[in-house]
Amino acid sequence: MRKRAPKELLLAFLGEFVVDADVAPIRASAFIDVLEGAGIAAPATRATLDRLEQTGLISRERSGREILFSLTEAGGVLLREATARVRGLHPFDPQGTGWTLVTFTIPEEQRTLRHRLRSTLAWEGFASIRDGLWLAPGAVDLDASLEPLRTDLPADSVVAFHARELPTFSIAGAVRAAWDIEAIRQAHLDFIATWTDPAALSGAALAVRTALVADWLSLLRADPRLPREFMDDDWPSARSVATYHHCRTTLAAGSAEQFAQLVAPRVGV
Repeated sequence: MRKRAPKELLLAFLGEFVVDADVAPIRASAFIDVLEGAGIAAPATRATLDRLEQTGLISRERSGREILFSLTEAGGVLLREATARVRGLHPFDPQGTGWTLVTFTIPEEQRTLRHRLRSTLAWEGFASIRDGLWLAPGAVDLDASLEPLRTDLPADSVVAFHARELPTFSIAGAVRAAWDIEAIRQAHLDFIATWTDPAALSGAALAVRTALVADWLSLLRADPRLPREFMDDDWPSARSVATYHHCRTTLAAGSAEQFAQLVAPRVGV
């Protein structure tokens, strides 16, 4: 089983339970309880909550002796952008045909923005095939994926094209150089092995579902949705999808009940 980072688990929890829920600000102690169930110590959770606040994904307020956190508008936009793929039935299929090419220029002093842009492109399946040139399968909806960065990106800093492969200029070599297909296969097999083990579903359903979604997000980042022609007949993505949805369904009722209890107002506080 891979080691899950506190940030992965917090983003999974926020995306799975909070972004579409009409809930009051959530106590820091509630986040700590959930992540402790997933193997994360309280100090690491507190430090990660602080970092997420600094990046503008969540906001903090105090109520008596309690510290409360809410998802910001920017955080909601970021998490909703991932929702369709996270919950979709065909998350490993290309978005249309052809290829999307992107090149960008971000000043060196804006390293944080460069990192955010690279992370966004990686989530959408892009890989670097030449210095400054990124490639993704299909027709990626860059308007939607770059929306959270729109106000920060300098004008004309990103240039994008939708292209098709020319018959005498095979893209297969570039694809195999840009993506480690066997590593992608292994990521699927590791996910399947973890979540078909009955022991994985033991424990508090809310923490287990949070860990499941964190692992699913990691797999989605690892798989760029390459066309089927680059895969063999035993490619494991369909098994991953079936495993994820089976586990999520199994955990749904128990985790929803525990989440409701977690965010319920506390009498006398």
